[in-house]
Amino acid sequence: MGGRGVLVLGLGNRLLTDDGVGPAVLDLLQSHDRDALERAGARLCDGGTVGLALLPQIEDARALIVVDAARFSGAPGEIRVFEGDAMDAQSGRSANTVHEAGLADLLTAARLAGVLPKQRALVGIEPAETGWGLAPTPAVAAATAAACAEVRALVQRWM
Repeated sequence: MGGRGVLVLGLGNRLLTDDGVGPAVLDLLQSHDRDALERAGARLCDGGTVGLALLPQIEDARALIVVDAARFSGAPGEIRVFEGDAMDAQSGRSANTVHEAGLADLLTAARLAGVLPKQRALVGIEPAETGWGLAPTPAVAAATAAACAEVRALVQRWM
């Protein structure tokens, strides 16, 4: 299995309001935490709307953190961290966006190829709105700093 540290993958469509929260969190991490995360062995990757083309990135990782909008019946902006099998179950739930289905397919492909990291987590942020728009809703925008803290905590715990 891969061994180049932790892959932090921000997923989402920046043109669909809260759906773009994964890349928004990744932007914050790159501007405020990149050096510290890289020293800890983490790599940051904007995965956009996900696809099987990301499989080599996962294959090259010892651990995986995905940051994405996720529907789990929480309040808009609520953050939940799903680790291991809980991540797989959450990503396999009924998909609301194309990339949610893509994440489930990507995890399945990684499992079938024998490269799915044992240490994996989804930092999910409950969206309020996923229609056209270039900025997240206030509740989701307010959650980005806390989502960054969850990513940092996972990286530190897994190193």
